Amino acid sequence: MTLQTKLPKVGTTIFTVMSQLAMEHDAVNLGQGFPDFNVPERLIEALDRAMREGKNQYAPMTGIPALRQAIADKTQRCYGHRPDADTEVTVVSGASEAIFDAVAAVVRPGEEVIVLDPCYDSYEPAIDLAGGRAVHVPLDPATFAPDWAKVRAAVTPKTRLLMINSPHNPSGAMFDENDIAQLTALLRDTGIWLLSDEVYEHIVFDGRRHESVLRYPELRDRAFVVSSFGKTYHCTGWKVGYCIAPPLLSAELRKVHQYNTFCTFAPAQWAFAEMIQAEPEHYEQLGAFYEAKRDRFREQLLTTRLKPLPVPGGYFQLVDYSDVSDLDDAAFCRWLTVDKGVAAIPLSPFYESPPAGQRLARLCFAKNEATLDKAIERLQKL
Repeated sequence: MTLQTKLPKVGTTIFTVMSQLAMEHDAVNLGQGFPDFNVPERLIEALDRAMREGKNQYAPMTGIPALRQAIADKTQRCYGHRPDADTEVTVVSGASEAIFDAVAAVVRPGEEVIVLDPCYDSYEPAIDLAGGRAVHVPLDPATFAPDWAKVRAAVTPKTRLLMINSPHNPSGAMFDENDIAQLTALLRDTGIWLLSDEVYEHIVFDGRRHESVLRYPELRDRAFVVSSFGKTYHCTGWKVGYCIAPPLLSAELRKVHQYNTFCTFAPAQWAFAEMIQAEPEHYEQLGAFYEAKRDRFREQLLTTRLKPLPVPGGYFQLVDYSDVSDLDDAAFCRWLTVDKGVAAIPLSPFYESPPAGQRLARLCFAKNEATLDKAIERLQKL
């Protein structure tokens, strides 16, 4: 028998490849984006208590009511809008599931989805599996800002969905109010849906404001807005996130969700419900927590031959390695891991067509100081 793959361009993700390489060569892993410090103590205690109290069976498909209510309260506190906890909030098994469910819910065979390159590597496979076609529009290669004229030019009668991500992975770039105005004008009077990937929503720096789509009625009425507890509470391995969308879109997303994962890890839902309500200062202070890490790591990088780029948000630091090597980014990151003992992520897997001559790599600074110090010590030898 032969099998014709539905994902001919997909292999093992670059994150898995580089983490495996880091393990094999005992490298400091600044590649895959996970913290190496513990989750908040209250969250651990709440999870333990939920399991011991017997909250270990299937949760409701849309999420336990206490968590959906907590999410609605938090959204109002952060963005001035309170979604309906019953019809507009869905708890899912990580942001990646929400993205897959949203694309599968609205994209039909032959339709087009605009993505802004570089973009997270799960976007296009979700589009492909839905029978759609990803239309890649490059961001500015220096600033990673969108060129809204190029985005507008990519719109056709087949355009079904536009996917955005702010704060942006891998660059940390963020939308501002002008971007929101341009986006709103572009989508007005169209039938195009919006997917806003906001998993780094609380990790913003320098007094900037996260311009969530949820702040803007005209946008949120046509949008899936995706958030991640894993990023906010340092527990990426728990794989719990949520999607806020108007009732029409939520109903379609839930049709996919119920036959994909059906429901999400129940004890964690009880723990997050308690954590959100009892300790809002965690997410309110998260930006300052990571800003200190960013600033310290940047100062350390200035003692190496790598050039750090600005980081407005998120927990990744792009570095220009052109003073170190002429290798392409994939070859450089492999060399850096195997020969120098520091794992990084190349940018080329985030693109359909990487910019010619781009010499950038992504480092994760969501790490303990000892981990970052060890990496810097090795990078200083470049």
